[in-house]
Amino acid sequence: MSRPNIMRTGALLLAATVGMSGCTTASLDAGKESAVSTGPQDTIPAAAFNKAAADLLPADVKARGTLVVGTDPTFPPYEFYADDNKTVIGWDADFAKALGETLGLKVTMTPATFDTILPGVSSHKYDVGISGFNVTDERRKNADFAAYQSSGSGLAVKAGNPKNLSLDPMKLCGTRVGGEKGTTQGIETLPAFSLQCTDAGKEPIDIQLFPSQNEANLALISGRVDSVLSGLIGTGYASKLSDGAFELAGDQDYDPTPVGIALPKDSPLTASIVAAVKSLVVSDTYQQINTRYGIPQTVTISADAVEAGASR
Repeated sequence: MSRPNIMRTGALLLAATVGMSGCTTASLDAGKESAVSTGPQDTIPAAAFNKAAADLLPADVKARGTLVVGTDPTFPPYEFYADDNKTVIGWDADFAKALGETLGLKVTMTPATFDTILPGVSSHKYDVGISGFNVTDERRKNADFAAYQSSGSGLAVKAGNPKNLSLDPMKLCGTRVGGEKGTTQGIETLPAFSLQCTDAGKEPIDIQLFPSQNEANLALISGRVDSVLSGLIGTGYASKLSDGAFELAGDQDYDPTPVGIALPKDSPLTASIVAAVKSLVVSDTYQQINTRYGIPQTVTISADAVEAGASR
């Protein structure tokens, strides 16, 4: 399947490693709103309107007619910029558009750095956050979720894996591992790995967190870090676009967890979003979005898992 915008994103990432400039990141463009667009690609038919789910919408959202989504467009294939460097496209953008169609709402994507999205959801700056959020017990303390996938982490390394690194924590002791600020890999997984190192009498991991996934990947390519830990699907996708600059260290899917839409804790919007996502994950629209971006069947979930992922 032809995906011209996605390939251009990969080319821009590589060009940025040469000049260390020109790489568009959410940290530079935070707060800039854009309508959802999938760019000049194959057309996915509109999702079916779900009256039962729409009837659950809070009156203010229904009257406004728009769902405001916070997202970090530095993580293809889930979210990234189109050729105009302002329109957010990708899996999450297509899914958000389908969510809006299901509920009879327009969708506005608002770029932000990843670590500011959940606070923005809690403060009602955004109605929801759709940016590949792992649904963790810690995050559930302050947010509601509607799960739409289940996936884990992957480790990106320099081409050829010269340091023989892997997702075995003992292999990472004393090395420089990059990640993105606010991610579960950065705030939970890597500190836990480093603790295992020190408990075993080894050097801790030198954890280096960056404002965006693009910047973490650039740090790997330029040699400032030895590896990058991030979501498996996005990391694998970025490695294929890197023209051989980096690769996955094996095909590990470390600690797969639900991935979902974030909402304010105890939000009156949660019931309608959960109902809409339940209908979407069993629809042809969901499957076509997965096919467009090469998302494997192994990460898809059932309708029952939408709510289960949010409450387990």
